[in-house]
Amino acid sequence: MRHHVAGRILSRDAGHRKALFRNLVRELYIHERITTTEAKARAIRAEAEKMITKAKRGIGDGRIHAQRQLVSFLNDKTVAKKVFDEFAPRYAERNGGYTRMIKLGKRTGDAAEMVILELVDSPV
Repeated sequence: MRHHVAGRILSRDAGHRKALFRNLVRELYIHERITTTEAKARAIRAEAEKMITKAKRGIGDGRIHAQRQLVSFLNDKTVAKKVFDEFAPRYAERNGGYTRMIKLGKRTGDAAEMVILELVDSPV
């Protein structure tokens, strides 16, 4: 029984799920908008927002540690740099709520609920 076990499994083993979350968050930061299923969007939304908050707190003395944490999660130095240089200043005055989900309806093949997950205040 899974009493009080947090997180979404999404019918994947741990390694596959971890890779999926990292890839989706990285693509969200690169394109500032992704189209995915509602379940995946809900699963990665918290991770994406935590990374931006970590970058906001890391401005100044704690930047090296926070930047290394982002690089270890995203596996991409350029995307981590983008989070620090673009997103942290953009959301400096905002206390959370950096992402928005826009429902698109059901996918044709399997009727999965599709959404657009995007960063708020993005110029896209």
